[in-house]
Amino acid sequence: MPDEMARRLILERGDGGARHFEDAVPDPSSPVIGILGTGDFSRSLARRLVASGYQVVVGSRTPTRFVALFPEEAEVTTQLEAANKADLIFVAVYPEHHSTLMDLKQTLAGKTLVDVSNSLSINHKRPSNAELLADYFPGSFVVKGFNTVSAWTLQMGARDGGRQVFLCSNSQTAKNLVKSICHRMGFIPVDMGLLSSSLEIENLPLYLFPSWRLPVLCMLILFIFFYLYNFIRDVLYPFITEHKSAFYKMPIEVVNVTLPSVALVMLALVYLPGLLAAFLQLWSGTKYNRFPNWLDRWLLSRKQLGLCSFLCAVLHAVYSLCLPLRKSAQFKLSNMAYKQMCLVSRTLGWMRKCGGWSCTFPWASWPSGCSPCWRSPLFLQLPAPSTGGSSASSSLHLVTAPCSWPPPTRSSTGGIGPLFLHGTTSTCPPHSSWSWFCPSWSCWAAQRSACPA
Repeated sequence: MPDEMARRLILERGDGGARHFEDAVPDPSSPVIGILGTGDFSRSLARRLVASGYQVVVGSRTPTRFVALFPEEAEVTTQLEAANKADLIFVAVYPEHHSTLMDLKQTLAGKTLVDVSNSLSINHKRPSNAELLADYFPGSFVVKGFNTVSAWTLQMGARDGGRQVFLCSNSQTAKNLVKSICHRMGFIPVDMGLLSSSLEIENLPLYLFPSWRLPVLCMLILFIFFYLYNFIRDVLYPFITEHKSAFYKMPIEVVNVTLPSVALVMLALVYLPGLLAAFLQLWSGTKYNRFPNWLDRWLLSRKQLGLCSFLCAVLHAVYSLCLPLRKSAQFKLSNMAYKQMCLVSRTLGWMRKCGGWSCTFPWASWPSGCSPCWRSPLFLQLPAPSTGGSSASSSLHLVTAPCSWPPPTRSSTGGIGPLFLHGTTSTCPPHSSWSWFCPSWSCWAAQRSACPA
């Protein structure tokens, strides 16, 4: 059976601006379809109906103005004439304009009216647009449908939209007629029952990602919980007990620690409902019992929970890549590298020992009254490969270093040579070169006094 939604609609444009369609020969046994309204949805609906082999009559208050916008196979005429010719009529006008069709009340009696309108806001108390239309035309059979299908979907087919069309009506005969039209157009009708269900159908397009509400809310609650826990542990508690200010960790480090916790818990929530469902089936001894509503909703949300977990994991990876780019991270990395090279140099005898001066940066242990700095006056040059007896060395330019070390030696072997540390001055730096690093010069008195003469 050929796919109606995959059929190409537009072939060429005629001289008068009308469009021609493939296989647009109407079927004599098919009902004549009328459309009241000349908006975008009406034009797209007329094109799809003509392509499906229906005879289409469009009713307009000013037919000569809109005749060029519809297919040449569709007849554009007045509303009264369209209502007389059509067996089934799509009411494609705004709900507030339904009352303007009261002049057609006698003409539309006994015919099927398909209401395709939507509301501007979610409605839970007022009657639906379809119910109001049924009150205006009590002699007609009103069917609610096609309000969840966009004009773009009607033109392009199900490649860019869903195929489901929700239908409801108090007349089963009228509903079956609309179902047959849906099948012929390539859509899948979904019977929603009586016309009282039209309020639910009209609210469907107004819900934004309805299946994502619970997973996103769960992710936000978990993020707030773990963020507050990490903030109290890593920032607030050290500030109260040790008077150590670590509030700079809040925007990046605390968030980075929080994200993997949220990702793991969300991933656990993906697999937990499956285990609970299996346990209930084993407990009841059958797989045909219906799950509780809360578990059924949880099972349907597993895909969204998994995607939220993946989002947190990706953000954690991005934050982890950004952490080394921060000045404070480079600061700690350089300090660690310097201490390791101090240990290696002392072991190999390359470094002259300073009396009582420890192999750490002056800022490794902060004296009282001095706060950590966000930037480091360091230049770290990593070792480069060398061949043919050339040496590979790197230097650590320590502007704030109070000591002077011997010059680096040459390596007699190729490859990656060792790291050598050397100073840039032969004496301790003057006061002016330290003042910009820490506002209080007295902070460095203990470290500076340990420098050899």
